[in-house]
Amino acid sequence: MRAVLLAGGLGTRLRPLTCDRPKPMVPILNRPIAAHILQLLQRHGYQEILATLYYHPETIQQYFQQGQDWGVDLRYVLEADRPLGTAGSVKNLAGQLRETFLVASGDCLSDFDLTAALAWHRQQQAIATVILATVDQPLEFGCVVCDRQQRIIRLIEKPDASELISDTVNSGFYILEPEALDYLPLDEPSDFATHLLPRLLAAGEVVTGYVDQGYWCDIGNRQAYQRAQLDALLGRVQLQADHVEWQPGIYVGEGSTIASSAQLEPPLWIGRHCQIGEEVQLKAGTVIGDESRVEAGACLDRAVIWNRVQIGQRSHLEGCVLADGVRLERHVQIHEGAVIGSGCRLQEEAQVQAEVRIWPRKQVEAGAIVNLNLIWATSARRRLFSDGGVRGIANVDITPEFAVKLGVAYGSTLPPGSSVTVSRDQRSISQMVTRSLIAGLMSAGITIRNLEAAAVPIARSMLARLPVVGGIHVRLDPLWPTHVLIEFLDREGLTVDRALERRIEAAFFQEDLRRVPMQDLGTMITVSETLPLYRQLFCDRLDRDLLLRSPNRIVIDYAYAVSGAVLPLLLSEFGCDAVVLNASLRQQPPTEIERQSLLAQMGQVVSAIKANCGVQVAANGERFTLVDEQGVALDQEQLTVLMAEICWLRRPGGTVVVPMTSSSAVEQAAWRYQGRVHRCRPTPTALMAACRNLPDVILGGSGELGFIFPELHAGFDAMFGIARLMEGLDRQSRSLSQWVESLPSIAHRHLTLSCPRNLLGTLMRQLLESHHPDRLNFQEGLRIHGDRSDQWLLVLPDASYPLIHLYANAQDHHWVEQTLGSYQQRIEQFVATIQSP
Repeated sequence: MRAVLLAGGLGTRLRPLTCDRPKPMVPILNRPIAAHILQLLQRHGYQEILATLYYHPETIQQYFQQGQDWGVDLRYVLEADRPLGTAGSVKNLAGQLRETFLVASGDCLSDFDLTAALAWHRQQQAIATVILATVDQPLEFGCVVCDRQQRIIRLIEKPDASELISDTVNSGFYILEPEALDYLPLDEPSDFATHLLPRLLAAGEVVTGYVDQGYWCDIGNRQAYQRAQLDALLGRVQLQADHVEWQPGIYVGEGSTIASSAQLEPPLWIGRHCQIGEEVQLKAGTVIGDESRVEAGACLDRAVIWNRVQIGQRSHLEGCVLADGVRLERHVQIHEGAVIGSGCRLQEEAQVQAEVRIWPRKQVEAGAIVNLNLIWATSARRRLFSDGGVRGIANVDITPEFAVKLGVAYGSTLPPGSSVTVSRDQRSISQMVTRSLIAGLMSAGITIRNLEAAAVPIARSMLARLPVVGGIHVRLDPLWPTHVLIEFLDREGLTVDRALERRIEAAFFQEDLRRVPMQDLGTMITVSETLPLYRQLFCDRLDRDLLLRSPNRIVIDYAYAVSGAVLPLLLSEFGCDAVVLNASLRQQPPTEIERQSLLAQMGQVVSAIKANCGVQVAANGERFTLVDEQGVALDQEQLTVLMAEICWLRRPGGTVVVPMTSSSAVEQAAWRYQGRVHRCRPTPTALMAACRNLPDVILGGSGELGFIFPELHAGFDAMFGIARLMEGLDRQSRSLSQWVESLPSIAHRHLTLSCPRNLLGTLMRQLLESHHPDRLNFQEGLRIHGDRSDQWLLVLPDASYPLIHLYANAQDHHWVEQTLGSYQQRIEQFVATIQSP
């Protein structure tokens, strides 16, 4: 049997351990990951191995030679010019793969039953089989959805929690027929998950998933690496070991000496020819490589030590990793999660704080306390972005230091000399964060066009009208008033895509930051024409004559979120009499209870002065709440349908984009105006992207998220939405309350439940398997259809928090209540059962 070993991994997230070796050569119990995979292949009858190499190929070639010591015939294929991806590198071997073959990842630790997987593949007569693993946290992997015959029906690469519908993931092991490679172009980069498998599925080929219950760990970061070491020590994965079990759970290699006063606590692994000194403490979970020396009085707690490392007297190490050849002098302390690259020297009494990484061959002076990655800034969170931007507690998570680094990271992803806009709300915290971002951007050689304090709609509209490649807007988070939200925008004013977010995160976490010479520093230009440009854009898209013929009176409540409000000035162009409430700025925004109280007060004012309507504008002008002439507030679903009808009245037949969580009343309204409805993910980013990419879109959004008018700009705009509402009222001979009364009526309810993240995948899979496929739609979350076309329940995991959302929709109010209650009970019982001891 023939197998391909993918051994070209860069191991970027494992740096500095992989600065001078490919990831497959990182050791588990003193033996490279690739060696454990080769032994697994050999045990299951794979004698001929083709290894694809790219990064530091000589390291693998020198270690394994021709494979004779491993019982296999090992040959190498080098990707000399550029990495071809997992599938692209295998495609180039098509001439040597003329029978069924296996592809194995060299980046993971596993003891899969490859023989059983092959038998399954042949029994199913599949062109491709993906060996699947079941995991508690599937969000970092490629999620795979199979039908009842274990045929793959959907692939979701690194899903958001809201996309999660299974806990089975792609392990990186594939069994393929030679003809599967016919679907790939020669000598072009391609991957199995994103290119080959989707093409096979699209062509109607049989692609199966084989769920193996054996051990599997993708060693993608330091935490996973240390977890794999401990699992191997505890025997959770079946590996071939050649060390002697000196005492129960304590394995010692040949030639090693251990002082009689040393204290050893199992499980423990000591390599060959090591020296363990007097009164040394080696605590459970410690792994020590070959030819290493631990001097008297040192204490190692869950430390992973590679080869030829010297630990000085009375040094203390806990939960850290030291690569080859590291030398510690006496009394050195290294704390939890720290990683020391190969060849480093730490002089006496040096300290390395938790989570700090030191790149290879650095020297730390005596007594130094290292609390930054050497030589750059301190490490930070695993992921920066959630939907909509970077958010965190003001001046706790989002500090000046953090913002400077974030600015440099963003600037490092852009060409030197590029220009970006920077804007903010009017609060002091936003001003502080903005100035820090500007400093970081300028240090990376980026020119700043400073819009200063500007509403989000105005900031977005400027992107397409200024010579910039993107922009940043800083404001208080509209959902969490103690948090700051930093939004990154593309050149059209849209929230940036996930690809750019990942590049910013990579620069931020991997310290890949550009610092330009002084003469190339960015400059800052203050943009003074912001409001005139937006005003012209705003007014040109409204029917001035219609609005002037029927002047309206409107009450606008700013809820202490802005000062110097722009909207009354814009509406005055059309003869609208705007009565403004609470337009002064409070640094601490009102609570939800206070906002509701202000809304009730506004309703009383509207009724008292006989205004046409009232609006409460959310901070930064993206969303609004509407009150009719009687002082009654519309709910979010009513506002969604009303705005859709207003736009269809103006342009019948156009397309309206709404979140998939919106009620079916939108479709009923569309029928009245021969309109079209497109549903998408219930996120601002998805709505903006759909409005940009679909033809003939006249409106996007919802009462909850705000409204997008593509004719104006790419983002949400409450100010223009209110003006369009005034225009719509002028087209009708009825009041706002009468219009609302005529809207389609649908029972629609939303319920939110707690569900730990590690249970989401299993819960969604069980719900999926308990319904007939004809009743299911899992384009986003899991939509379960009832007996009637208007009846559905949407089960949607939250993208940011350990929550699950239920949306029920039907003409029949009783069906909605009964369905919500039934699924609430089912989910709560599932969570309670799994969590009970």
